[in-house]
Amino acid sequence: MAEEHILVTGGTGFVGGHILNSLIELHPEYKITVFDLPASGTWVPPREDIAYVQGDIREIKDVTRAVREARPTAVIHVAGIVPTGNDRYSQRKYLKEWVFKVNVEGTKNMLEAARNGGVRAFVFTASITMVTDDNGHDYPNFDETIVPTPSLIYGQSKVAAEALVLEANSLEMATCSIRPSVICGPGDYQLVSTIQRCIAKFETPWIIGDGDGLYDFTYVTNVADAHVLAVHNLLTTKTAAGEAFFITNGQPIPFRAFCLQIWAHFGHTPPFEVHIPKPIAWVAAYCAEWVTYFNGTEATLSRGSVKDYCQLAYANIDKARRILGYEPRVSLDVGLKTSCDELRERLKAKMKGL
Repeated sequence: MAEEHILVTGGTGFVGGHILNSLIELHPEYKITVFDLPASGTWVPPREDIAYVQGDIREIKDVTRAVREARPTAVIHVAGIVPTGNDRYSQRKYLKEWVFKVNVEGTKNMLEAARNGGVRAFVFTASITMVTDDNGHDYPNFDETIVPTPSLIYGQSKVAAEALVLEANSLEMATCSIRPSVICGPGDYQLVSTIQRCIAKFETPWIIGDGDGLYDFTYVTNVADAHVLAVHNLLTTKTAAGEAFFITNGQPIPFRAFCLQIWAHFGHTPPFEVHIPKPIAWVAAYCAEWVTYFNGTEATLSRGSVKDYCQLAYANIDKARRILGYEPRVSLDVGLKTSCDELRERLKAKMKGL
């Protein structure tokens, strides 16, 4: 069998790093090259023989050089930008231009270099936000037949980038797209830490609406496994070619219950609970946005976060199970405990000034 060489863009990041670990575990025979921006001084490749090429996916010369040096048979394109905090809901022009430059133009550059470099398989990291970024509507048990109509910039960028990837599918280069839901796990600096900080801000008693809308979360190693399954499929049977796949833990959970689990891992139980009707929460969020606009702080509450909190949105993963052979190896309970344990150690290290 010919040796497979995998180029992973964004390999020094949260999801990309876990993909490296999954590649090593499931296919130790693969050669791996990481293509990413200059890594932080703390980043260490999980295996000594992993090559590292520095560059920017927005620069075609950098992308071309990375493919020329790595000579990959497959690309896993993870690199991208995710607006966080208040920027997640922003419609500012400069933000859209920046996100599209990275997520769409960067993907276009990778596809062009991959085609010209004789790459046989191309796996793209999309996102469930292609659907859920239309957060004014509920989407129970949706699958890949749904036509995404996101209203937020990030989801729009992933729709545009995925279209390029699936249109590029050919006999010479098979392509597919992985659409993970909201991800937790070691290395996550957004989801679990944001919810954990609600304890110190005395925000845990407040429940917006009924608090029972189901939502999808995925443990990061399960997302990594899905990418590895996809690249192996495209290099062998190619039954995933030209397809997109939602990836979750297959355990939709009310957002409130998810938060309660995190707080419990940090020894906290809300002392009381108060349900805030959605219209009242909406007005409060509007006021909070003006406060943050003037004082420059980041608020937990915004009109967008109210929509997210009240949305019912979870995906059906039968297609990934059937075609990729995907099955979450880590349950949400175990994944959350691991995520919280890792965050606790990070917080301890920060307090010690490490």
